[in-house]
Amino acid sequence: MVRTDGDVMRVSDHVRQDRLWGRLMDLAKIGATAKGGVNRQALTPEDGAARRLLADWALARGFSIYQDAIGNLFVRRSGDDDGLPPVTTGSHLDTQPTGGRFDGAYGVMAGLEALEALEDSGIRTRHPVEVVAWTNEEGARFPPSCMGSGVYAGRYSLDWVCAIRDPAGVMVGDALSSIMVGTKEAAPRDFEAPIAAYIEAHIEQGPVLVTAGETIGVVTSVQSQNLFEIEIFGVEAHAGTTPRASRSDAVLAAVEVISTLEQLGLDGADALRFTVGRFIARPGAPNTVPSHVTFTIDLRHPDNAEIGRMSDLIERLPGEIAAKRRCRATVTRLSDSPVTPFSEAIVDLVDRTRKELGLAGRRMPSGAGHDAMYIQPLAPTGMIFVPCVDGISHNEAEDALPADLAAGTRVLADCLAELAGKAR
Repeated sequence: MVRTDGDVMRVSDHVRQDRLWGRLMDLAKIGATAKGGVNRQALTPEDGAARRLLADWALARGFSIYQDAIGNLFVRRSGDDDGLPPVTTGSHLDTQPTGGRFDGAYGVMAGLEALEALEDSGIRTRHPVEVVAWTNEEGARFPPSCMGSGVYAGRYSLDWVCAIRDPAGVMVGDALSSIMVGTKEAAPRDFEAPIAAYIEAHIEQGPVLVTAGETIGVVTSVQSQNLFEIEIFGVEAHAGTTPRASRSDAVLAAVEVISTLEQLGLDGADALRFTVGRFIARPGAPNTVPSHVTFTIDLRHPDNAEIGRMSDLIERLPGEIAAKRRCRATVTRLSDSPVTPFSEAIVDLVDRTRKELGLAGRRMPSGAGHDAMYIQPLAPTGMIFVPCVDGISHNEAEDALPADLAAGTRVLADCLAELAGKAR
């Protein structure tokens, strides 16, 4: 710590709750929905506007900005030795179609507030400190999720993700080009550029902290997550004249696949998470037997062996079931993320810092996937959770208390300062 007149000066003393909350509310206006949520899907004009606002805030404070080829946007506060790798924080600005105001946006704004607190304190650090807004964390428009961090970390190739299309047929590469021009003054950044350490702040998106009346979740790991896209191919036919025995109905085959797999995934501990989040039937005419169905399966479990067992079933059973209904199936695994344990050193630092600040909390795993899971192989990584009201997220009713958001930001600011090495 830096001492002044015998007192301990903390960067967290300079975190301003009003500034943090005000910026979150300004961001929430971009893509605001009638029900109080946000629709700011990745690589849309709304996403571009949010990125531009972040850049404007950063440049107004004298920070520099960088951008890599997948559109990840970095805000940098220089260190005394700017050649050292940065200590980094951040999250994402994109949302679900019916998303909330805090999922992702909080982590980016908490990071910016931490940089502002460092600036206001007058404390210099040896390492530079950066905030990153990762591209397309949600994967709502362009699966898979955590696309920007995945490309940065080498999990996905840039060419592969740029060829992915949304349901309207728009390719990532085309949408990306139209968005990145909005921050064209950003200096270029290479993929896998060294990072000294990474801490991501996020709302919990679950009920553990709010139920316990605690403020800080010290995240120890992220559970495994696999994402599949399944296509069933049948034959179009007239709905009124084609007998059941003669049909190759892609929807009925898809429904049987989903029902069978859902039943096989039931467990007494209710630990497996099986979600069909997208289901598209074509040609989509009320009086035509559907010939083509595309649907996704999001599969999660805290045990790698169990998710492996279910993943094997997902890859095998659709073809067998579709064949019985005179259809054909293809299965594509879009992402495959095993359980990701975070750095013990970062977990210990977050836990110690929240205790020093007198904040109630606990160590806990994350049920949701986050960009941090892809950064862990590159640098010591951890996460900070704060409560969300009633544990609600991925919902327009998502909410969080200003005091809780500020508390998490204070923990983040002190952790970043310690990791970056206070120079004076």
